[in-house]
Amino acid sequence: MDDIAEPQQAEDIQPSEVTCVIFDGHQSLDLTGPFEVFRHAGYACAVVAAQAGPVRSSMGLSINADRPVAEVDPHGVDTVIVAGGEGVFDARSDRALLDWLAVAGASARRVASVCSGAFLLAEAGLLDGRRVTTHWRRGARLAQEYPAITVDCEPIFIRNGRLWTSAGVTAGIDLALALVEDDLGAEAALDVARELVMFLRRPGGQSQFSVPLWSRPPATDALHEVVDAIHTDPGGRHDITSMAAVAGLSPRHLQRRFTREIGLPPAAYVERVRIEAAQRALAERDDPVEAIARRCGFGTAETLRRTFHRLVGVAPSDYRARFHSAHVWPAAGAAIPDP
Repeated sequence: MDDIAEPQQAEDIQPSEVTCVIFDGHQSLDLTGPFEVFRHAGYACAVVAAQAGPVRSSMGLSINADRPVAEVDPHGVDTVIVAGGEGVFDARSDRALLDWLAVAGASARRVASVCSGAFLLAEAGLLDGRRVTTHWRRGARLAQEYPAITVDCEPIFIRNGRLWTSAGVTAGIDLALALVEDDLGAEAALDVARELVMFLRRPGGQSQFSVPLWSRPPATDALHEVVDAIHTDPGGRHDITSMAAVAGLSPRHLQRRFTREIGLPPAAYVERVRIEAAQRALAERDDPVEAIARRCGFGTAETLRRTFHRLVGVAPSDYRARFHSAHVWPAAGAAIPDP
């Protein structure tokens, strides 16, 4: 689907210019988050808009656009990244901006969007036939208005050849770190993450949703007790018979009520809670994966690995390598270098 050659290997690439596209009503963090990452990594960054000068964000903060797109050669850009925000829907009627994006998107080494910036790329015809992501609140609308696109709002970002799309707001930082890593390697991305006092980027396949986001709160006391028991001891016995006993319901009745109130079946809910418990253990402890698997209710390391890869998108060992505090913070008592 991608007729442009794949990006060069990281060792062949030096930081170059990133062109950030904004519009009236953009989400400021969609711009400033990636902008900070790229600048700390040594890239030159340009901010462009329909007109040069102050461009008002959705929160009222004005950001200065260096140049209007009319003065930027669309054939001369290396990486284009488009911010999202409430103003994106009005920006889709700006024919000059869309025409510039269409040409730049066809020739740039990489094209990316943050959050609802995907709507601008879609309107410019750059997403047809692609699997993309956006903020979970916007996914249904993106899929409905652009049926030639495959929208997947589970991952925090998706790479499709030289096209990258991300979920909302802070996911733009993960996207930018991934772009830096793609160019300069994992160590360069880690250095930027340390400088910004944050964890190294979340892997793109990681879900946008944690338990409080993807599930509905229980509506009845009986289901509250079941949910509390699961969260209190994720590794405990939570088969349908045990959960039904906690709720004082028959297994069949519990299955129906749980699915109706929470939004997914009991077994799937338990699995998600156990995965999040395993994520915390991998990030915070040095226990072997086998021990974490037993404690979190998976029984064996292999079962944890299969489930983890299916729901999180990476292996437990890769997740630990990215998130364990020892990979970000100096050891206790170690000297902290001056910035």
